[in-house]
Amino acid sequence: VPLTETGGGTVQIGGSLRLACVAKGRTIEDVAMGWFRQAPGREREFVASTSYGGASTVYSASVKGRFTMSRDNAKNMVFLQMNSLKVEDTAAYYCAQADGYKGPVREPGAYINWGQGTQVIVSP
Repeated sequence: VPLTETGGGTVQIGGSLRLACVAKGRTIEDVAMGWFRQAPGREREFVASTSYGGASTVYSASVKGRFTMSRDNAKNMVFLQMNSLKVEDTAAYYCAQADGYKGPVREPGAYINWGQGTQVIVSP
């Protein structure tokens, strides 16, 4: 299932961005979805994951309270609302489809399908 992220860009500290990810060709409504990010020279890190129905969502400590993940299964889409952005949020952001998991998962190895990423730059 191809995943395509949009919504990245350059924003000043304290600003907001809304990322979107659409799955084409097959429904994603029966599995958990996640957002990850990777900054230059660093490993890919977990950002957020939501259960198949969106009732349960978990976040990394670094974004909790600032980011909100949601999903619209009717449109085969997931979203990441990012508020109060910091310079350290600068990274490529990836959405991912879990490999059969219904509940949210933090481990990258639990995901079978990844998008190409969208770049987020937070400038001082």
